[in-house]
Amino acid sequence: MIKVFGHKAPDTDSTGSPIIWAWYLSEVKGTPAMPCLLGEPNTEAQFVLKHWGLEKPAIIADVTPDDTCVVVDTNNPAELPAGINDARVTEIIDHHMLVGGLKTRSPIAITMRPLACTATIMHDLIGSDLGRAPRGVLGAMLSCILSDTLEFRSPTTTDHDRRVAEKIAQALGVSIPDLAAAMFEAKSDVSAYSDAALLRMDSKEYSVAGKELRISVLETTAPKVLLDRKAALMAAMPGVAKDDGADQVLLFIIDILNEEATLLVPNDLVKQMAEASFGCKVTGDTVVLPGIMSRKKQIIPSLKL
Repeated sequence: MIKVFGHKAPDTDSTGSPIIWAWYLSEVKGTPAMPCLLGEPNTEAQFVLKHWGLEKPAIIADVTPDDTCVVVDTNNPAELPAGINDARVTEIIDHHMLVGGLKTRSPIAITMRPLACTATIMHDLIGSDLGRAPRGVLGAMLSCILSDTLEFRSPTTTDHDRRVAEKIAQALGVSIPDLAAAMFEAKSDVSAYSDAALLRMDSKEYSVAGKELRISVLETTAPKVLLDRKAALMAAMPGVAKDDGADQVLLFIIDILNEEATLLVPNDLVKQMAEASFGCKVTGDTVVLPGIMSRKKQIIPSLKL
């Protein structure tokens, strides 16, 4: 049984794409596969599973040399199980930058394309066989695209992502604005999460000028809810950084509707990095960055010190 999974702290794409690809391998290719998660899905992903009547994939902590795996929505070993380099990885499907560090036992199939969403790539790879997909699989594909593009607001969005989403929505008889609004409302409900959990909910590891960073984003239609927790979130940053082997946590609160980010500025290091990276002037413990929506395309490429 092939295990299909994405990155730790699974968002909608890392929850839905394993479901899509496991369906394709099992039902179209005749190769038994199961979707897996590397942790509890976030609130938006939980909504998507319930909305489309999909069973939550099994949560796994690690893989062994006996496991055969397909990795989706990441190629970063830091976001994968500790035993990934000993497992039998047969395929990677991803839309992020190539990080390096993964080791495989033999040559594998790798598909990496500059699209906004892994599910868009899967749409293209599955091709005409997508006509056999059940409604839940198509719904997961549409939801992944809407999540990763922030309903086409993100600068990572391509014309192809939009065309695929609109085609699937039409086939399903779904209103994109209505579905996206419901998804973003679910994403914005973070009341059940601790401050440390929020800092880890959607984060990537990255190094800048010798500093190990945990770069976290929280996408929301209700930024005030998160900003009201600003002091507690900043107080939790040193502990999260220490536990995760980082020097600093950077938290960007992405306002989906106003299309801007607010960066929390707890110390001089973050202040210097913000001013050097985004050409802004920081005068308090937050700074608003108009137009900043994407960690992958706008935040990480800009970071410097």
